[in-house]
Amino acid sequence: MAANMYRVGDYVYFENSSSNPLLIRRIEELNKTANGNVEAKVVCFYRRRDIPGTLIALADKHARELEEEMENPEMVNLPEKQKHQLRHRELFLSRQLESLPATHIRGKCCVTLLNETEALKSYLDREDAFFYSLVYDPQQKTLLADKGEIRVGNKFQADITDLLKEGEDDERDLEKLEEKVWDCSSSLTEKQIDQFLVVARSVGTFARALDCSSSVRQPSLHMSAAAASRDITLFHAMDTLHATGYDMTRAIAALVPQGGPVLCRDEMEEWSASEANLFEEALEKYGKDFTDIQQDFLPWKSLTSIIEYYYMWKTTDRYVQQKRLKAAEAESKLKQVYIPNYNKPNPNQLRTAGSGPPGSGQTPSLGRACESCYTSSSYQWYSWGPPNMQCRLCASCWTYWKKYGGLKMPTRLEGERPGPNRNSMSPHGLPLRHSSSPKFAVKTRQAFYLQTTGLTRLARRLCRDMIRPRYLARHPYLPVNTAAIKAECALRLPDSPKKPSPAKAVRRQPLESVVRYLGSLTPIKSSPILNNGSPTILGKRTYEQHNGLDG
Repeated sequence: MAANMYRVGDYVYFENSSSNPLLIRRIEELNKTANGNVEAKVVCFYRRRDIPGTLIALADKHARELEEEMENPEMVNLPEKQKHQLRHRELFLSRQLESLPATHIRGKCCVTLLNETEALKSYLDREDAFFYSLVYDPQQKTLLADKGEIRVGNKFQADITDLLKEGEDDERDLEKLEEKVWDCSSSLTEKQIDQFLVVARSVGTFARALDCSSSVRQPSLHMSAAAASRDITLFHAMDTLHATGYDMTRAIAALVPQGGPVLCRDEMEEWSASEANLFEEALEKYGKDFTDIQQDFLPWKSLTSIIEYYYMWKTTDRYVQQKRLKAAEAESKLKQVYIPNYNKPNPNQLRTAGSGPPGSGQTPSLGRACESCYTSSSYQWYSWGPPNMQCRLCASCWTYWKKYGGLKMPTRLEGERPGPNRNSMSPHGLPLRHSSSPKFAVKTRQAFYLQTTGLTRLARRLCRDMIRPRYLARHPYLPVNTAAIKAECALRLPDSPKKPSPAKAVRRQPLESVVRYLGSLTPIKSSPILNNGSPTILGKRTYEQHNGLDG
């Protein structure tokens, strides 16, 4: 019951597609719509596969710097497979909010802010555990460090001086270390000090009546007196009393110098009504993120001024009214919602003859192996990737794919970014590239064939030991140094016999007999088979397809 109860602040999985990985969100609000359904207002978290490729390098650089700061030898010696899986646990926080139906929730997870004292490997040992350290802005396409990061480590600690030994003199200049601003042992009594503060508030009220430059129009004497009774006036009065040696006559004279009474104003009086409204609007959007408030709403104000105004604003009736209003809105909203387990079959489920529950002792059905772990036995299979590729995942790897957005095993191809790239597929399902461009291009349906030159065919025979055609046929992704083969062929060509060995003659049937033969055959639906000794077809697919193209 508690596992299916979701509350505000929970990190949850959302499903928006049966074939795509689950979304990771944090519940901010639970609202009931007019038709009785429950909608969740959530904060978005993004995976590596969701951010642009230009920001992946920036994220990798930040990860390397973080490893250097942590000085953790375990990260250096971590196997490639675990490093690959650790990238699936990294998320990117965003300020973006969206509303999703609560019925699309598929479970809970845990997301924490990474700090230098935490071992990254600990996330691999925990199920449904993720971390983040960067903030992604989908509109601006930027990646920044989270300002809420807690700086822990030796270089962030204060330097503590050594304890003085007995009889040792302190050589520091104590006057530069501290300044005395009030003497409790003065000759003035508490009553005399209170009387002086009343005089200072009266002078402040009169000074506001004479001031014409104030941004706030004082509607009454009570408002002026209230403004003069703020802390800024009292601090000035006590500083004046201390500066005059606690001489009441000199202190009162300092409050009203030759040019008129001294006026002390704080941020509450310096800000105009329009600026106060902008601040409240920004606080509603960003919370206490004062840097963003300054950049987007109040760029002409200093960060110190905004922070000081915030803490003074919290003492006003305006803050109390807004707090009561939010409390009333929170009372009307849902605190939690119960979502039952989702038991409907997935459309990507494959029905095989040998399928059955775990432990049923079924024989592995014929077909391609799992694209992630290469097993050929599973109680349930799921189609994965483009439909024409006929790829599939076992039950365990499918669960991993849905939760973590990648495959368990690292890809063989380096330098490519995981994520869908639907424009890279031709109508025949083959990824193509232009010879002069690194980007994918779409091939037309026009038939074509490759015709080699006579020198190329001759080089295949003369340099067979260098080409190793059988080995390259099993490893089609390995590059071939054609320049070296061409140079070697030029050296061996004079030593070769003048008359090359005749090719084996192949007797070919006429076209009419081939057409009659094909017309007599009945179509047979072939089942997928293993790829000629290779458990998967990874060697014929790009990194994008390996990480779930088209779902």
